[in-house]
Amino acid sequence: MEPLLHVQNLKKSFKDKQALKGISFEVHRGEIMAILGPNGAGKSTTIRNIMGIMYPDSGTIQFNYNGKGIPKNKIGYLPEERGLYKNVKVMDILLYLADLKDYPIQQAKERVLYYLKKFDLEGKENVSVEELSKGMGQKVQFIGSIIHEPDLLILDEPFSGLDPVSQDIFKDEISQLAANGTAILLSSHQMNLVEEMCDRLFMIQNGQKVIYGTLDDVKKQYANYKCTISGKNSMEQMQTIPNVDRIEQNGDTIVLHLESDVNPPLWLQQLPEDLHISELKLNRISLHEIFIDIATDQHLMKKGEDEIYA
Repeated sequence: MEPLLHVQNLKKSFKDKQALKGISFEVHRGEIMAILGPNGAGKSTTIRNIMGIMYPDSGTIQFNYNGKGIPKNKIGYLPEERGLYKNVKVMDILLYLADLKDYPIQQAKERVLYYLKKFDLEGKENVSVEELSKGMGQKVQFIGSIIHEPDLLILDEPFSGLDPVSQDIFKDEISQLAANGTAILLSSHQMNLVEEMCDRLFMIQNGQKVIYGTLDDVKKQYANYKCTISGKNSMEQMQTIPNVDRIEQNGDTIVLHLESDVNPPLWLQQLPEDLHISELKLNRISLHEIFIDIATDQHLMKKGEDEIYA
């Protein structure tokens, strides 16, 4: 995939606090890349620098276009803090947003009607924004971020406040946009959705890169498997099982975190025959668990030999 956006050694300070400490990454055409991190990590500052809302102290932000500067008519942005004019009709606000991006109005009108139907808002074009539910308003703002067919789409917590049906609609449309070549930078705290949708991850903490790579790379880096066993078993039984790094117990459910060099099929053969197993699940750790481990500085998970995070 071709890189559309290059961020190189980006630094930004506010008074005596350094919000960004030399971060670098790329976003490619046709991919969904997640930008992750706990609150205050520097995600919003990074996005605002890319958007040209603020400017870095040093470093470069380059787009794969002829000319210099930020091609704002090629960028779509869904901010975390939603904001549409309340007393304006849906069609009018969306056409206004398209006009700001120099997008042909007649073509924009056709796209508005198409997306209103697709997002189950057919017939709402002449309804004022203030009459819409929160979820409907979020759909309208999402349409506003893609109405001009952007090459780069930046989504900041796009699933916040959506019901499961609306989440699926958003997921399908975001995936389709990427399949059609749009470069997507997605910020979200919903790790299950990130894990389901994203091709690559860039995680920052305290303004610094901590993870950068594909989801598969990240999981291989944290090569740990975990085995979850439900049943009435004692901790003493579990402590006799070889190649276990640590054990967690919650009632009748015990989680065995395995050492990084374990061969899962062979390891399963070493489980005691007298274990009571009503349910057993063996899988890699989730992105949610990786996020929590890094964000809270627990360092419970062991990295492999090939470093993918600093």
